[in-house]
Formats: sequence, C-alpha cells, structure tokens
Amino acid sequence: MIAHVTGPVAAIAPEGAVIDVGGVGLMVQCTPGTLAGLRTGERARVATSLVVREDSLTLYGFASDDERNTFELLQTATGVGPRLAQAMLAVLTPDALRRAVASEDLATLTSVPGIGRKGAQRIVLELAGRLGAPADAGGGQARGPAAAAPQWRDQVRAGLVSLGWQAREADQAISAVEAELAAPGGDTPAEVEVSVALRAALRVLGRP
Repeated sequence: MIAHVTGPVAAIAPEGAVIDVGGVGLMVQCTPGTLAGLRTGERARVATSLVVREDSLTLYGFASDDERNTFELLQTATGVGPRLAQAMLAVLTPDALRRAVASEDLATLTSVPGIGRKGAQRIVLELAGRLGAPADAGGGQARGPAAAAPQWRDQVRAGLVSLGWQAREADQAISAVEAELAAPGGDTPAEVEVSVALRAALRVLGRP
C-alpha cells in the first residue's frame, strides 16, 4: 500500500494532480477540496490509497489520513466503489459522514450524486459503528480551503466533470451558483469556498 506521497506539485488537472516523487510523476486522483489546497510548484504531502484492478492501478489522494481511512472504509459497504466513495468525500467531510451514518440521516447521504434512498439505507446498516465518532459537534459539511476568485470556478468545474457531468452542464450550474452568491449589488464575492460552491452546483444539477 502507498500510504502517502510527498513532493512538488508538477501539475494540476481536472481529474487530479501530478506529484513529483524522486523524479517520477505520480498521477493522484483527488477531490476538488483536496485540489483546492494544492499549488503547482509547491511541495505537498497527499495521503493516498492505491486501488488495484485487473486493467489499472489508480492512486487516490486526500488532504488528510482521516479522509483516506474513511475512503477505504466506505468501500466496504455493498455497492460503494472507489469513484462513489470519492464522490461522497467531495460533498461531505469524514465527520459529516460519521454524523449522517450515526443519526441515520438519509437526506444527507442522498445529497451525494449516485446514492439513492436504498443505497443510503444500506450504507447506514453496514457502516453503523464502524466509521467512528465525529471529532466535532458542528455542522462539519464544508470541506476544503477557500479558493481565490480566478480559481474556484475552474475547481468546481473540474469537480463536476470528475463526478460525471458534461462540461457544458457544469458551466451552466456554475453560472447559476454565481447568481446565488452575488451580493445585492450584483457582484460575486472575491473569495468563494470551493466546497460551498460545489454543493450549490450539485443542487442546481439535481440528484439521480
């Protein structure tokens, strides 16, 4: 298992980031929240989980060991693969997932694209007591640092595309989000938290 990678960020793409480790560029699939904390040319440590398939080796990256551990636990539930587990962590923090499972909050779980009511019920049944207790008592759903104005739109767009939407649909949802975030004078705030904008865009796009 590759538990983490550390090195300069060589590139950031819609599907993840390339981390230079000893002269080898490793492509790491990341959530938008994790990507928001990376900067090209800066050194970074990314917690990772290697998913092995017959035809591929995919390295998933996370902002913390807790996210990585939660990602791996989520996949022990029936019907939850790495892509869906990553989508869950793109929308909810580990603590928010712990609270949702502990309180049987199906509405929160079904806010994740790809999870219906039956899937949420199965996740609650199979993961109850296994994710641990949340570390805080607050809302905990916001994830990822704030992104500067020139970047947050691209990061939200990349997140939506990685979750399965077409670029055109993503752009339309982002335009709607900008209208929601606009101040009375019509100006979008200079800084927008990526996680907030992403969840708002997911609401605009609707749920499966």
